[in-house]
Amino acid sequence: MVARPTWQGHLKLSLVSCPVALYTATTSANDVRFHLINPETHNRIRMVPTDPDAGPVERSDLVRGYEVSKDEYVLFDDADFDKVKLESTKVIAIDKFVDEADIDRLYWADPFFVMPEKGAGIEAFVVIRDAMKKQGKVALGSLVLRGKERQLALEVRDKGLVAWTLRAHDEVRDAGDYFDDIPKVKADADMVEIATRIIGQKEADFDPTTFKDRYDDALKALIKAKTKGGKRLVEAPEPEESNVIDLMEALRNSLKGSASGAKTATRKASAKKAPAKAAAKTTRTRKAPAKKTASRKKAA
Repeated sequence: MVARPTWQGHLKLSLVSCPVALYTATTSANDVRFHLINPETHNRIRMVPTDPDAGPVERSDLVRGYEVSKDEYVLFDDADFDKVKLESTKVIAIDKFVDEADIDRLYWADPFFVMPEKGAGIEAFVVIRDAMKKQGKVALGSLVLRGKERQLALEVRDKGLVAWTLRAHDEVRDAGDYFDDIPKVKADADMVEIATRIIGQKEADFDPTTFKDRYDDALKALIKAKTKGGKRLVEAPEPEESNVIDLMEALRNSLKGSASGAKTATRKASAKKAPAKAAAKTTRTRKAPAKKTASRKKAA
């Protein structure tokens, strides 16, 4: 079954364009994932955002903070992010063509299958694909994906195209910062010859179906053994939203005393020491004193 497209729009080369859709070329569906379960109650655990002083807080009430210096943050809310949000043009415009070997492998990131939408646009897609194949080039373009502008490298594969997102230059570290420290050593010629022969003996075709994750396989075998006969199965439905609200309220009530006690103890301890460190400042003119501790934490 074909997955839902990640992006839909048009692929454009000069005056030729066609409707296309992008599909994620990789999957993590076969990864083994676990949930946190309370072994005493067999309930699934819900993580609740908590302010060390104020106790549990609603995630919707939180804002993001960017640390500009030690313990100083500038705050951002949804309105701030809306100001810089990129408008999706829904067009992948091919800007230039390069040789695949010209793109350092460190820049290649996530692959997507590029599929033509059904209809009259298929002919235009085939024209672009076959022209790229004839020239033996990789196309470079860009698109807005999940609110972020990404550079793309498109290559011909079978009857379609594969679009690779490319990492930005400042995302790739300079290899020289690491490899320059490797000492210069002249290898023994005989040892190199022996190593060369070993490489020749182990030469093979690339076959990714032989790749195995032994830890993942062991986990799957353990899961199968534990579920055999249904003896170890427990019911742990996903927590309902109402349960979370009740839990939030319970935690707030339970932390009221401990939070106030902690503040009193802190004040007494501070009185015996040097003047307390000034609270973290923000470059925003609007402040929220009641949430000063929360503002010191980076958003997850």
